[in-house]
Amino acid sequence: MDYIQLDLIDLAIALGMAAIAIAIAAWQQLGLTLQLSLATARTTLQLLMLGVILQVVFTWRHPILLLGVLLVMLSLAAVVARNRIPRKLPRLLPLVWVAIGVSTACTLVYVNTLVLRQPAVWSNPQYLIPLGGMMMGNAMNAAAIAGERLVSLVQNHPLEIETHLSLGATPQDALANYRQQAIRAGTVSILNSMMVVGLVTLPGIVTGQLLSGANPIDAAAYQMLIMFAIVLTDFIATTVLVSGLGRCFFNEADQLQIF
Repeated sequence: MDYIQLDLIDLAIALGMAAIAIAIAAWQQLGLTLQLSLATARTTLQLLMLGVILQVVFTWRHPILLLGVLLVMLSLAAVVARNRIPRKLPRLLPLVWVAIGVSTACTLVYVNTLVLRQPAVWSNPQYLIPLGGMMMGNAMNAAAIAGERLVSLVQNHPLEIETHLSLGATPQDALANYRQQAIRAGTVSILNSMMVVGLVTLPGIVTGQLLSGANPIDAAAYQMLIMFAIVLTDFIATTVLVSGLGRCFFNEADQLQIF
């Protein structure tokens, strides 16, 4: 069964739903009218630009172009995550970039090598861009939450950390509890989603595939693949970032530094 294509008139009518939401915000004097209007404009512009760019990538199917798109997505995700963590930390952006990049790359290798098992997938934007984008987006949020939580915990408990150090603990041991709390904070969202997926929420992958006419069983199978890929990506990203950030709080003499 073919999916129903949306033309510009359909999109203009769909935009009316956002206009109604803006009107409700103005009517209730929520102070969100400008913010919601800006969000609507940015959503429209960004998705139109995305559609044009992906149309070129999907048409040319050149590995260099595909890699370039993924690197741009990675860099943007790293900047967004970095902005949610106190910026006084040294080498923060490279740490976030590596955490998201390593976690996404490891998961893509696992999925493409062991699950999909198709060599052509590595140069096929139909698989790499949606999979990579979802993994980076979720890793971005998980890393930002975990990083912000670790920084907050360290800044709020310097005496406890220094006490551990004075008793002979290594910097890694002194921060062990805070690293665990940060990783748990960064991964709680995906864990909650996994607990209710298919029961309370109908995931985007399932919805999109059903709208395009895919078999419901196939749609559910791909959603399982996505969920498992995201949980692996999030745990790798938060672990790598938290481990890297933990080293930033100590100088060469293993003395605590608060930024």
